[in-house]
Amino acid sequence: MRTIIHALAVLALAFGMTTVHAQEATSPATNPMDHSHMDHGSTGQPPAADSGGSTHDHGTQRAVTPLDETNTGLRDPHAYSGGHELDPVRPHLADDHPIGSFLADKLEAVHSDGNTSAAYDLQAWYGWTYDRAVLKAEGSIASGTLEEARTELLWSHAIATFWDAQTGVRHDAGEGPDRKWLSFGVQGLAPYWFEIEAAGYVGEEGRTALRLHASYELLLTQKLILQPRIEANVYGKADAERGLGSGLSDVIAGLRLRYEIRREFAPYLGIEYAAKFGGTADFARAADHDPRETRAVAGFRFWF
Repeated sequence: MRTIIHALAVLALAFGMTTVHAQEATSPATNPMDHSHMDHGSTGQPPAADSGGSTHDHGTQRAVTPLDETNTGLRDPHAYSGGHELDPVRPHLADDHPIGSFLADKLEAVHSDGNTSAAYDLQAWYGWTYDRAVLKAEGSIASGTLEEARTELLWSHAIATFWDAQTGVRHDAGEGPDRKWLSFGVQGLAPYWFEIEAAGYVGEEGRTALRLHASYELLLTQKLILQPRIEANVYGKADAERGLGSGLSDVIAGLRLRYEIRREFAPYLGIEYAAKFGGTADFARAADHDPRETRAVAGFRFWF
């Protein structure tokens, strides 16, 4: 009997010690997951940093959000920045910097009916993503003489994805007196990747003009590219001094096959058909020129 009583006393003592340890393990002072004792109502400043630079009270495990001293309740933008502050001026992004480009889309020798001339079609621009200055120049030279030249200085502004509105001035030189125009139009990439230019012009003495240009690049291989292009000019009134009639004046359609040695440089061969219409064709016949001609072209295209 005494042995049984002694065994029961040992079991009771062991059970009592286990209960005490369980209560200590679940006490708020030792259980970091008990949030009932955290200070949720404090809206004051975070506790002062200790010698290690910490702003957390590890004794209570309270979460601290750095606040701007002058705007209570807002996050401090300079918190955890290592002492560095943001520049009050907005940082410059990539499209804030002006850039430029130059394209010689056509620089070629033209052969037709025993005559050889040179032709060029250049375009350069400098500016930003949405606004830029554009220079366009197109013309032909024969026997060392400038036959015709069209030069435009434009301001281009992006109005939609792939499309720019352009306004500026145009100057015509070559045979006959020079002409000056105000220019307005659009340039961009149409659906199915057609490159389009459409411009209207208002000149001196009530002259008006319309120019349309379209081209397409067909990739036969990654380096061999066939480019069809067409251009048409329309004038509102005749200009006999420059050999231009009213209405549809001329249309030039051509094919050029180029090989891109590099993307930036490509020689090409091609053929084009040029036709004059209406009063412009009459002026050409009067000057003993054929209003219809087929031309062979050879040149190179480059850009940078």
